[in-house]
Amino acid sequence: MLLEVRDLHVEFHTRDGVAKAVNGVDYSVDAGETLAVLGESGSGKSVTAQAVMGILDVPPGRISQGEILFQGQDLLKLKEDERRKIRGAKMAMVFQDALSSLNPVLSVGDQLGEMFQVHQGMSRKDSKAKAVELMDRVRIPAAKERVGQYPHQFSGGMRQRIMIAMALALEPELIIADEPTTALDVTVQAQVMDLLAELQRELNMGLILITHDLGVVADVADKIAVMYAGRIVEQAPVHEIYKAPAHPYTRGLLDSIPRLDQKGQELYAIKGLPPNLLAIPPGCAFNPRCPMAQDVCRTDVPPLYDVTESPVKRSSACHFWKECLHG
Repeated sequence: MLLEVRDLHVEFHTRDGVAKAVNGVDYSVDAGETLAVLGESGSGKSVTAQAVMGILDVPPGRISQGEILFQGQDLLKLKEDERRKIRGAKMAMVFQDALSSLNPVLSVGDQLGEMFQVHQGMSRKDSKAKAVELMDRVRIPAAKERVGQYPHQFSGGMRQRIMIAMALALEPELIIADEPTTALDVTVQAQVMDLLAELQRELNMGLILITHDLGVVADVADKIAVMYAGRIVEQAPVHEIYKAPAHPYTRGLLDSIPRLDQKGQELYAIKGLPPNLLAIPPGCAFNPRCPMAQDVCRTDVPPLYDVTESPVKRSSACHFWKECLHG
């Protein structure tokens, strides 16, 4: 297994109390596999990724419990200089806002070339040549002429390609893409996702795709982990999720997707708001918004039940998963 996250807990200490952002997350991804992590803003998707990458703001953030195993090695037991050698070389991250993630006063060629200078000791001339190669690889037109340009001189889609090029620079085994298509138009979204999928196949990388958009992952993910209030509430292969969700929250997300056969109808929306992480409701955190909630949901936290009904393994944190799965 390339990456295993086991019972991960992350909390933030604030003036108002302790915000429990991640509450016992377990997931895994293997070489060549794509895991999509879904959920609304504040569900813990990005915080989990930051913990994996070792870029969590500490303080106020703190990993209070769990293991993060990369190629069998627990990253949480490594010193910072040891983790820094893994970051970039073996695992890399594509951030959602390329413009704010890129340095505005350095050319894209200098930023791409820095990876080779720092990790491989390349000369400035050789690293610039590698930068041009990378820009060609992610299909940026006229790469040789544009390598000296600055981030603001590129469109949003091209900046996102540069971010992907930076992540791919040292050909890591794992890439985490955090909302890589946010703020891009639909056509460019498709191009960026196709590019990520193609590069993943070429390099046999593991890919964790963080998003709130089920439509984005339908054609690229192998399996899906749905998060709510810091917990994974459902895990299943992508086609099983779309065919029959086993958690009311997943069903609500699916029902919220616009469909061609519902033209002119009002779009469905999950009622209410995600919970305050300083005061997560007792029982199932989704119970105040759940149309299926009963008394047990308001008192007992549901475990992640094994809901496998075929050779394909899947799980759901719902007391009434059978009714949801077959409803």
